[in-house]
Amino acid sequence: MYSLETFKIDLKGLKEDETTFQYNLNDDYFKAIDGPEVKHGAVQVTVSVSKTASFFELNFHTEGTVAVPCDICLDDVELPVNTDNKLVAKFGEEYSEDDDLITVEQNEGLLDISWFIYEFIALSLPIKHVHAPGKCNAAMIHVLEEHSAARSSDGEQEAVDPRWSGLEKLKTIIKD
Repeated sequence: MYSLETFKIDLKGLKEDETTFQYNLNDDYFKAIDGPEVKHGAVQVTVSVSKTASFFELNFHTEGTVAVPCDICLDDVELPVNTDNKLVAKFGEEYSEDDDLITVEQNEGLLDISWFIYEFIALSLPIKHVHAPGKCNAAMIHVLEEHSAARSSDGEQEAVDPRWSGLEKLKTIIKD
């Protein structure tokens, strides 16, 4: 079983200088984090933590590749990841997250960054996850075309709501 314990940073134990952490994420990490979007990947993460008198600045550099389901054929499509993100943490009475400011409970002093890393990866991906043209699973594309043709050839043509006709034009453009 993959342990996410290595992603807990003891902020109380850090020196006044900058501290750097390296993480190599693989399929085991993505399985352990159990996120909704990314299930596989090979990603390197560098986290630099700068401690000042009143707060901690965490800079994340993430690069590698992840596999997500294609929106068209559902086969995995590999997407590159290359992102830089920043969080600021401070000590407080109880844990809270406000935008990019994390308040860590003073008594505990631990900041778990495992989910933040996953979110940074997921947010860096394009909205549309598709293979390059012609690279989708041919069998799935054939089935999709059959079902699309079956729906449009059933019986007589009914009057089409003009709002839908614009979407049909888009469907034709996307197909080409």
